[in-house]
Amino acid sequence: MGYFTILAAIPGFFLSSLITMLLWGVIAPKFGVEGIDYPMAMLITITLWLAVAPLAAAAGRRRI
Repeated sequence: MGYFTILAAIPGFFLSSLITMLLWGVIAPKFGVEGIDYPMAMLITITLWLAVAPLAAAAGRRRI
């Protein structure tokens, strides 16, 4: 089941990267920073996913 979960997350990764790039392009000029391209958005997305994944796993193992 874990293998199929990883495969199911792949389209979500690319969509999340696209959304990150688009939102960054809207927000960046307001803060005076330049926009990012799609590969940089992918790097930011995978970094955030790696930071959040352990937190999500810990929350999923929480005892009731």
